[in-house]
Amino acid sequence: MRQFDLTPYRRSTIGFDRLFDMLEASARQSGDNYPPFNLERTAEDHYRITLAVAGFRRDEVEIVAQQNLLTVKGKKDKDGDQSAFLHLGIATRSFERRFELADFIRVDDARLNDGLLTIDLIREVPEAMKPKSIAIKTGAPLAAIETDTADETKAA
Repeated sequence: MRQFDLTPYRRSTIGFDRLFDMLEASARQSGDNYPPFNLERTAEDHYRITLAVAGFRRDEVEIVAQQNLLTVKGKKDKDGDQSAFLHLGIATRSFERRFELADFIRVDDARLNDGLLTIDLIREVPEAMKPKSIAIKTGAPLAAIETDTADETKAA
């Protein structure tokens, strides 16, 4: 992967440190693509991660959601299967896959079906953070009215 120098941007921006750190960390990640996965946007604020985890049971996969980080771990129990394979083409090695999440993204649902682990995510912006329309009134501002009333009281 091509390396980008983000130093000029770090000098001229404020508050984007986490974004730059995330970009640099993703550029340093190893090329391990196991297990393969899909990322999709299913609606405006709905997302889905689908991981191919063939051969893993529900109790062998763990999903942990922390602030801005989703970790999916798979740990295969090697002692459970004593078969003598002539060819082992389905990878069942342990894995850990991390996904950086934007602010206000939460896990809504996780399901394992037919070897595919599907994790549904939703962006829920708190009401306090959403834009709101401000009604425009007529007349003098309240502070000006209170000041005029106080001045008239002192004069009397």
